[in-house]
Amino acid sequence: MKLLSFSTSDNPNKRLGIKTVKGIIDVEATAMALEIAAPSDIDSVLHFGTKSLQAIEAAADSYLSEDEIYFAPCVANPEKIICIGLNYKKHAEEAGATLPDTPVLFSKFNNALAAHTEDVPLPSNAVQYDYEVELGVVIGKECRYVSEEEALDYVFGYCTINDMSVRDLQMLTSQWLLGKTMDKGLPIGPYLVTADEVGDPHNLQLTTHVNGELRQNSNTADLAFNINKIISYISQYFTLRPGDVISTGTPEGVILGMSPQVWLKPGDEVTVEIEGLGKCVNRMVAE
Repeated sequence: MKLLSFSTSDNPNKRLGIKTVKGIIDVEATAMALEIAAPSDIDSVLHFGTKSLQAIEAAADSYLSEDEIYFAPCVANPEKIICIGLNYKKHAEEAGATLPDTPVLFSKFNNALAAHTEDVPLPSNAVQYDYEVELGVVIGKECRYVSEEEALDYVFGYCTINDMSVRDLQMLTSQWLLGKTMDKGLPIGPYLVTADEVGDPHNLQLTTHVNGELRQNSNTADLAFNINKIISYISQYFTLRPGDVISTGTPEGVILGMSPQVWLKPGDEVTVEIEGLGKCVNRMVAE
């Protein structure tokens, strides 16, 4: 099932949608018409599951087109956004870094969340704005001290992420935080796709295009630490909860590894895409 959060011009409230081949189902409106109870947002689905949504999907007879909606981030209120650094061998090489022995963790905050089609403002206090296509993992149930064998049982679904980086700020100190936390620096979506629909998350093609030019082109099969390992590793040190987002690292092809380095600027359009999860498209604008 492909889930999304959206609003419309006549109703600015964020609400839950289901993406189907016929169009987008407005869950709230359909549930009211059918006189059945249903979750009202992504957070509710994460905590109570998709069972009632299956009935709504089967009975729906009214659909919206994507031209009629405004996307919101497909996960709106994660307690934690955990990112994995240097998790593809060729990306570590282009960054001039040694592939780590254990997963490299850093964090982003909710201020960084942005939606598909939302403009991303680039502040004038930095220059080196970079893209990073990444597979997002969304936790579906509380997770602590889990084994690698059990780890995928705790995943609700997956999404496309652009883990944007501000390299001149990232490299100011040994801590990457400043270069990773800009407002709207984590476009996410358009959909949250349930794990059962995705199948094997370790064989998904992922790409980045800038103004139509292919920049990144790889596969999650090349992850240095796979999703099982990442979830198990994190859970040994702190609890993962429903709605937490793990951004699993980016492959080679980022601007940091290029020569010359032509950084993102206002007017650029960045499209990150993961097989089966959809394209997240954002235009860079001056703040």
